[in-house]
Amino acid sequence: MNRPSPSILLLIALYIVIAILAGWRALDSQTLDLFTLGVIPVIIGLIARTSWASLVLKIYIGIQTLGFTALGATAVIAYQITPEDVKVVVRGQELPIWAIALVVTALLSFQWYMAFSKGMKKYLPQATKTSDQTKA
Repeated sequence: MNRPSPSILLLIALYIVIAILAGWRALDSQTLDLFTLGVIPVIIGLIARTSWASLVLKIYIGIQTLGFTALGATAVIAYQITPEDVKVVVRGQELPIWAIALVVTALLSFQWYMAFSKGMKKYLPQATKTSDQTKA
């Protein structure tokens, strides 16, 4: 059994932080969605090193990418209509849009890179082939 590389450990730690934030958000807003629920099977699959973890990881990153792309497109359209209303305020502090876009792009890029990396393929077991392909 090979040990996870530091980058895989960083990815697992990132997903644990996302799970904590998602759980906090779910309790605060009293709603569940794919951002909240999707991280749980990813963490379980990565820690347990299941054969389906790679697929679930890629689906979850795809959902994240789709969601952030939709939010970005909405922000661009809203900025064209009323630029003064497009701002992100967290606890009274206005965050610059370019910084948010940079952080989101970096996080998504890291996740996509890890999902298709050789280290992840070595870390997770490959799905076994079915008996449909018997030798003649």
